[in-house]
Amino acid sequence: MTSDRSADGAWTRRCDVLVAGSGPAGCAAASALARAGAHVVLVAPDASPGWRVGESLAPTARPLLERLGVLDRLAADGHAPCDGNLAAWGGDALTAVDHRLGPYGAGWHLDRARFDAALLSTALADGADRHVGRVRDARWEADHWHVLTAEGAVLRAGRVVDATGRSARLARRIGATPTRSDRLIAVAGLLAPQRRPGEPERTSLVQSTRWGWWYTAPLPDGGRVVMAVTDADLLPGLRLLDPVVWWTRARRAGHLRDRIAHHQGPPPYLRVLAAGSACTAPPAGAPGWLAVGDAATATDPLAARGIVTALATGLVAARAILADRAGDPDALPAYARRIAAVHAEYVRTRAAVYGRETRWDTVFWRRRHRGAETATAELPVAGTP
Repeated sequence: MTSDRSADGAWTRRCDVLVAGSGPAGCAAASALARAGAHVVLVAPDASPGWRVGESLAPTARPLLERLGVLDRLAADGHAPCDGNLAAWGGDALTAVDHRLGPYGAGWHLDRARFDAALLSTALADGADRHVGRVRDARWEADHWHVLTAEGAVLRAGRVVDATGRSARLARRIGATPTRSDRLIAVAGLLAPQRRPGEPERTSLVQSTRWGWWYTAPLPDGGRVVMAVTDADLLPGLRLLDPVVWWTRARRAGHLRDRIAHHQGPPPYLRVLAAGSACTAPPAGAPGWLAVGDAATATDPLAARGIVTALATGLVAARAILADRAGDPDALPAYARRIAAVHAEYVRTRAAVYGRETRWDTVFWRRRHRGAETATAELPVAGTP
């Protein structure tokens, strides 16, 4: 990476590829590109304090983590094994998926902040540079992207990667259109380690309800994350933003109640997270930009594929950028077609999974049983400036 002094005397950083965002997708792309010899700058703010939702990692991430060189760090960093998932879905009885019987073995219950920090440190060790800030604008000027940060810094890049998450901030500035097919929301609480420690749990749990569904998973420190998932417009009637009401409803939910019986509640505060399905069209284009992770295709947490998709799209985007730089005119269009196909497959799978729950004729479930995705083009994603 080099720097130039602009006409007004400010220094402008130049690089081959600028990656906006330092989550799993951005770090995966930066690592792969830097290892291939590209000059990469990761632009992202410092991590905010506090806990992060996204604590379970499917075993299908194993080959991706191995490719990135971080697989061995998972055990060293204190992440706990996840043996599988349990679900009360379509009936009261629990069904189980045992990861240990699959080709990749167990997954992981993550300390998410530590996991993200490991990916970032790996990208920097691979040769990527970091600029602390947030991308505000990007425009193409003759032969490079002129990128302005919210803090006033100017960066020049040959290619840009949007890894800003569901907001798809950079892609929207360039002219792409993120759309969503629902307004799913998650109200998440963090429970402290249980008062009577027992045998460590190594499974996640999903339990459907009349108004949506619950999710819970143990954390490596003995704590637990619990999420109530429903549509945003249903929240006022359910009063799920009130920690006392949220806790009361959780304790009435059969299998979930058993999981939280020895935890103290209600949690001191709740976090509200966008959880709906969304895609960006197009997810890549000329001259040399791509969206990765949630900025390209955001999935319902029921799919449990967010981090895996982030890592995979980051690595595939890096290959597309390298091919584009080498003169392959189809590299970026091929990447865009691949992302569109991945999202279409996900939409079909999501419809099938929600279709298995037929016990309730309520607003939430009627919306999921319509079967058509006509709303996808009707709900533009509200971005964050």
